[in-house]
Amino acid sequence: MFAQPSDAILARLMTLHPKLIDLSLDRVVALLDKLGNPHRRLPPVVHIAGTNGKGSVAAYMRAALESAGYRVHAYTSPHLVRFHERIRLAGALVDEKYLADCLQRCEDANGGAPITYFEITTVAAFLAFAETPADILLLEVGLGGRLDATNLIDAPAVTVITPVSIDHQQFLGETLAEIAGEKAAIQKRGVPSVIGPQAPEAAAAIDAYAARIGAPTFRFGRSFSVETMSGGIVYNAGRRVMLPRPVLPGAHQIDNAATAIAALERLKGFTITELDLANGLMNAEWPARMQRLKSGPLVDLLPEDWELWLDGGHNAAAGEALAAHAAEHWTDRPLWLVVGMLNNKQADRFLAAFKGIAAGARTVTIPGEPASFTAEETAAIASGVGLPAEPAEDFPSAIATILKDAGTPARILICGSLYLAGRVLSENG
Repeated sequence: MFAQPSDAILARLMTLHPKLIDLSLDRVVALLDKLGNPHRRLPPVVHIAGTNGKGSVAAYMRAALESAGYRVHAYTSPHLVRFHERIRLAGALVDEKYLADCLQRCEDANGGAPITYFEITTVAAFLAFAETPADILLLEVGLGGRLDATNLIDAPAVTVITPVSIDHQQFLGETLAEIAGEKAAIQKRGVPSVIGPQAPEAAAAIDAYAARIGAPTFRFGRSFSVETMSGGIVYNAGRRVMLPRPVLPGAHQIDNAATAIAALERLKGFTITELDLANGLMNAEWPARMQRLKSGPLVDLLPEDWELWLDGGHNAAAGEALAAHAAEHWTDRPLWLVVGMLNNKQADRFLAAFKGIAAGARTVTIPGEPASFTAEETAAIASGVGLPAEPAEDFPSAIATILKDAGTPARILICGSLYLAGRVLSENG
């Protein structure tokens, strides 16, 4: 019987393990077994790993599949404002009553045993996916791949590995090859593996794992490619398909779109037309990824001729992609940053990408995040890599000082963390 809101159950689940992250499969396997192994009763699964671009690839795939009339489950993380964002059932966010029911059943079956928050909530998602009819599940890895709680699908329809870069070294390894090797482990024997753009070191590790287990690979630049043209893109995988430019801005999104198309082409038993592909690129939604905020209390602080943008990218590769987009497309006015970052990220490398591109930065402590750099720490790091920066008390204060110092209409980009982005979306309504 539904008695408690999901937030209350989630708060209790946070206390079941002393560590937020403890990569292992044993605890998840045991709990799934107690619940009748719902992960074995799922629709065809597309399993998606990588450092950057997982969510965007899933968003393009979901929009194209839904255009073709398919019912699509999707699992992504972390959420921005509410946990419900992580679980999409046949096209709709999970209902509160059903989410609470799934979480309660998992809590009862677990019986207070140690298990991480991500592990037990992933089991709850598997319950919901197994019990709700759908045609396909887009399943995003939480962290890494080899020991991630999602990596219990024996025979996915397709695996996807988006660009791998340095991140989460304390869990995945210090080198790019080690990190890529962890992510490569979602590949399965005989299952098509679509591999997005990779640095040579990462590509070698992924290819080596695929060869060892017998997974056929379809790699960006080798099996498929993409080029831009006036008003659109051309996808090439033996045949050339002209498509509209992806709705999500940034050159990296063109590569993500091509990776999504390649994955869709590997799906057996699904009919997806070129019109569906076009609809997928034009209608994909992925909040806090180069998202322009057009209304709300924070936008109201700005004069009409200013712009406010939000992006949750938080590692060096994300900083480079954002800065490259700004350098190419945002030359009409000065760019100012509002930045908050977690203290386990390479803030210096993220911020260094904006040297000479952003006029300056205002830094904030991420509200409610004990692992956040303080505003003063982030400002010092930014100044140390040549990006002028000053700490601010909160978002409105940061915006107010930029308005004071810019002297001309400008563009403000709030960036540095998905957790920061979630707070912005919450405060901005």
